[in-house]
Amino acid sequence: MLRHPGGEQHSRYLIELSFLETPAKWLDMGAGDGSAVAILRSLGFEARGIDLAPRSEIVEQGDYLHGPYEDGSFDGILSECSFYVSGDVPGALREAARLLRRGGKLVFSDVTENVVQLLNQCRQAGFAVRHLEDLTEKWREYYLEALWTQEDVCIPRGKKFSYVLFICERM
Repeated sequence: MLRHPGGEQHSRYLIELSFLETPAKWLDMGAGDGSAVAILRSLGFEARGIDLAPRSEIVEQGDYLHGPYEDGSFDGILSECSFYVSGDVPGALREAARLLRRGGKLVFSDVTENVVQLLNQCRQAGFAVRHLEDLTEKWREYYLEALWTQEDVCIPRGKKFSYVLFICERM
């Protein structure tokens, strides 16, 4: 089972929408098994991943809410299904803004209870939102399958969720 809706195809789509060229430096926030890090590297990018509980040797153990990297260290940041589970979406966005150089791209997809609030949180963190897609139907299909086939499914708290894709530029 895939760890996020769309799997590798979705990761490649996010990377493509960034319009970053090699050899840009990327960070995957909430990298898990490192599959997106591996994709980025295969495309010629310099890529790192960080996760509280890494599931491969190409992912560093650490808290991406307090990354061990210098300000402006990255050209691109990728995150898939990670900011919501951190419990601090505004904090994750602020940390992404700190880690990105001016003009850098944050590309992420995640669940949210309030798309307008998430849009405003992106702006408050210092991002201009360049692209937004509602992928809720794809997430629902993925989520129903995950409930039946996975042991460690993150169950969102609340009643109504959207699954959105954001492409943001650090201002």
